[in-house]
Amino acid sequence: MNKEFPSTITVDDTTLSLVVIRKTVKNINARLRDATLHVSVPLHTSHTTINAILPSLARRLIRRQRARQINSDDDALALAQRVAQRFPTPIEVTATSFSTAQRARWGSYSTRTHAIRLHAALRHMPPWVLEAVVAHELAHVVHPNHSPAFWSLLRTVCPNTERAEAFLAGVNWLARTWDDLPPVERAQLRQVADDDEGDS
Repeated sequence: MNKEFPSTITVDDTTLSLVVIRKTVKNINARLRDATLHVSVPLHTSHTTINAILPSLARRLIRRQRARQINSDDDALALAQRVAQRFPTPIEVTATSFSTAQRARWGSYSTRTHAIRLHAALRHMPPWVLEAVVAHELAHVVHPNHSPAFWSLLRTVCPNTERAEAFLAGVNWLARTWDDLPPVERAQLRQVADDDEGDS
């Protein structure tokens, strides 16, 4: 067993078994098989360099694997195409994908490829939230701003707009503050979520 490196690595709250092997290779190479990260490194690469690059390698492969999983179903495309048909002049949507690399935006639409790219977290939110984000991005095809005309069109196409905006604002707040909340408050929030699930 190689004692030079730890046996596990945790990135994005995911713990992987770690196998690092020094080989006669030119570059550091990594592959993720199930829950094991296999890394081959050049013989003379320093321990410090390897340890510094392992988290970014693991993160990239974990997110790539997750992206494949959440994009295996095309139900989001069907939803997006239904929303696109509600516009006064229907908008073409040929593809949707959930991105594990998207950070600052909930979604985007390309007028060149007619594809919608969505934040991966939306896959786990209620369908009406996903629908509102899709409608928001498509409304920008007609109004590339947040003018009153934009909001009027968006509310016509998606009556749940305000509800979804409020939901996403809550998600943003919780994501920003979760680590700073005291343990008691975090436990309370989990209890509220568990109680709500039991009532449904």
